[in-house]
Amino acid sequence: MTAAALPLAALFPVFDLITWAMIAGVAGLVLVWFNSYPVFEKIMTALVAVMFVTVVGLAVLVTPDIPSMLRGLIPMLPEGAAYYTLGLIGGVGGTITMAAYGYWIMAKGWRGPEWIRVMRLDNRVGYIVTGIFVIAMLIVGAEILYAAGIALGGGDRGLLDLDEVLRERFGDVVGTLFLVGFFATTFSSLIGVWHGVSLMFADFFAHVTKRQGDEAVRGEKSPAFRGYLLWLTFPPMMLLFLGRPFGLIVAYGVLGALFMPFLALTLMWLLNSERTPKEWRSGWLSNGMLAAAAALFCVLAGRELWSLVM
Repeated sequence: MTAAALPLAALFPVFDLITWAMIAGVAGLVLVWFNSYPVFEKIMTALVAVMFVTVVGLAVLVTPDIPSMLRGLIPMLPEGAAYYTLGLIGGVGGTITMAAYGYWIMAKGWRGPEWIRVMRLDNRVGYIVTGIFVIAMLIVGAEILYAAGIALGGGDRGLLDLDEVLRERFGDVVGTLFLVGFFATTFSSLIGVWHGVSLMFADFFAHVTKRQGDEAVRGEKSPAFRGYLLWLTFPPMMLLFLGRPFGLIVAYGVLGALFMPFLALTLMWLLNSERTPKEWRSGWLSNGMLAAAAALFCVLAGRELWSLVM
């Protein structure tokens, strides 16, 4: 909600950041509450298209320093950056919402081994697009934020400063388009969590009550789904009054990244067990990458905890 409110407050300064955050949360609630998965998918597709075109287009427009960018491929962790690295991992595709994919493919009717190739292609395309988007956003940060000496951590003023820099360098149209793309990015994340995590909770509730096959208990119209949707929307609004918008966003990413080692280790267990058909079990490359993902998180988390203790 905080992240979605930042561009709205910049585009329409009629309300303050907290009010826009509440509006964004309620708007997400309404969209998910009154629409089924096919409509939700179309909304997500439109938002992803807008965010990809605007952010990647801006990254091309700022003409990045290619040699410096290539040097950034060398693995390194600057002092005090572990916390923000965890937040980055958790904010761009390494959160618990990855588990929502299983519910969304069931809603599309992709069931059975004959759909595995389609799912793998779908995941590959999704992560390629995500990778390009993240690189583009980092380029924007390096070429505009860092070059202009703007620090976003101090509050919502940073995004307004970024908007001003864009307008000075490229005109009002580019500045406005960036904020629109920023909103599409954050609002797609919001409704993705609202829908996906609520489905997960409804499924959990159905398992606890031993009614897994009852769509009235575990579906999008179930009391468990809608109750958790309300829980996601309203109680977190109290955090908005802390006055630390970027701190909340980074903390969300860090907490979301806690899911990564559990996901990696669970996949290693499931995809190498007899529950998975032999031809679809993980090979050495998949197992190695999953182990590396779990190890990376443990190293980053351990380093952050060590710095706090020392």
